[in-house]
Amino acid sequence: MLKFFEYNWQVRDEWFEWCSPLTLEELLKDRTGGKGSILHTIFHIIDVEYSWLRGIQGKEDVVMQFGDYNTAEKLKSLSDTLRTEIVAFLKTNLDEIKEELISVPWDEDKYTVDAILHHIIAHEIHHIGQLSIWAREMELNPVSVNFIGRKFGIFHSG
Repeated sequence: MLKFFEYNWQVRDEWFEWCSPLTLEELLKDRTGGKGSILHTIFHIIDVEYSWLRGIQGKEDVVMQFGDYNTAEKLKSLSDTLRTEIVAFLKTNLDEIKEELISVPWDEDKYTVDAILHHIIAHEIHHIGQLSIWAREMELNPVSVNFIGRKFGIFHSG
């Protein structure tokens, strides 16, 4: 499962690169689906990942506002900063807690750590699909979502 976190982060970083030649106006343009714009959708991906992972750790949710991170550069910086904390947590022995039931303030139900981790991965992949559709609508090539051929190593070699 950790390779899928790393995969999502690689793809996210490639989306940041993809955004670099575009104008801020284009990145903030209201679109159908997702969270309405390219940057807001990327912000949403980062926010959801961080909120759920803090929830697993029993930490208070940090409520972030998109207006504070409404450029590709600010979002990339946020993503990099939070990733450092996330990697440290994910390197702990998750197998010991994977069946633990977690409750979070934004949801009435309880979920296992394992289910939450899978949800975080699937959530980002879902929204990356939305970004890919928007790229095609703009007549641009989207970021490759191929898993095969990528190199992984944050968590372990191989």
